Amino acid sequence: MSEFIEGYQFLNSFDRAVTVLGSARLHDPHHRWYREARELGKLLAKNKFVTVTGGGPGIMEAANRGAKEARGESVGLNIELPHEQRINPYVGKSTAFHYFFTRKVMLTAPSRAFVYFPGGFGTLDELFEAYDNMNIGKMPAAPLILIGREYWEPIVRFLTQQAKGKIHAITPKILAQLQVVDSAKEAIEIIKKQNVSAPLCELSHNLFDCGSNINWRIFRIMAELVDGFEFLTTLSNDVTVLGSGEVSTASPYYEAAYHLGRELSSKKYTVVSTGGMGVMEAVSKGSRDVGGNPVGITIKFNGEERVNQYIHKSVSFEFPFTRKVILTAPSQAFVFFPGALGTLHELFELLTLQQNNKMARVPIILYDTAYWGPMVAFMRDVLAEKFQTISVSDLKLITVVDTVEEVFAALAKKTVKKPKTKKV
Repeated sequence: MSEFIEGYQFLNSFDRAVTVLGSARLHDPHHRWYREARELGKLLAKNKFVTVTGGGPGIMEAANRGAKEARGESVGLNIELPHEQRINPYVGKSTAFHYFFTRKVMLTAPSRAFVYFPGGFGTLDELFEAYDNMNIGKMPAAPLILIGREYWEPIVRFLTQQAKGKIHAITPKILAQLQVVDSAKEAIEIIKKQNVSAPLCELSHNLFDCGSNINWRIFRIMAELVDGFEFLTTLSNDVTVLGSGEVSTASPYYEAAYHLGRELSSKKYTVVSTGGMGVMEAVSKGSRDVGGNPVGITIKFNGEERVNQYIHKSVSFEFPFTRKVILTAPSQAFVFFPGALGTLHELFELLTLQQNNKMARVPIILYDTAYWGPMVAFMRDVLAEKFQTISVSDLKLITVVDTVEEVFAALAKKTVKKPKTKKV
């Protein structure tokens, strides 16, 4: 809670902030994207914007460096991770976080724009968190600018062909929010077109940054965390199932999720989901039909909890970031059915936490090769091989299956590897 207070107070001292994110591993000053990030920092400074990064090496260092060289405000929100130094030398003002969770909340706090360079699991996690929160109305809209077509076009193609085309879980309007460019000059032109006098803050639980009037929000965050962790103590032998809420009852994914729910409860697992419709309804219904007690970890919209009729008990949150902490608390496994922004956000959150030893390693199971295959190929071909923003060994965190029986085979092979550092 002290990190929340300190983080909000730190961010409140800046106006016209632009958040720049990307890989810590792209640290060669001659690398194309390092040079573009450095140029973006300079352009932001010349246009009186504050450059905010994670404060580490690579793309973050480059953006901070450019801002400092152009005599602009250069800010770092740092955390100590295995692949990052403590703080890069070009950060002018900084604050550090012990907890991955609080640092990422601050990195996704409202900015005039978010600019994403090629990165690894963490960059994708940060992209889909902001993207999802904007589209569920929990965060004010801001440009999402993706620099590097060769890197980002496979992601856009996945969203278009899989999330939109196959399961109809995303609309053309939502897709259009992503703006893919190839240079810092293109990015700054998009940023400059924004209405910089527009207010970023209201006294509402929907928004993250509320000026000096934050104390009441801090207590609400604390209450939600306490309620959430107390709720978790009532669960045992649980498996978390995630996926699209747009999946219809006629979909083979609905049928498979229903079958999985039945089998999990028959084998004495507790079924956990976000409690909504689609995949979550199916797995909850399957569980209840064999006498199980499925659980929902839900989020409120306009003060109302949205939960399907098959949920036995639930806990609900106003803040998406507190709900996320509870939802990503270690289960026996996490099973991902096809989904869109929220599902991808949770997937890359878990991959980032496990990659950086911030949570116990448990199976991350992707259901349906036909859906997830292009994403896994992107991780292998682009992240691991071409850009080397993850290690090839990181791909072992994922298991892709095509049947409910294979889910249980993956569960049978599980070995829980405890984190080397204190878990979130």
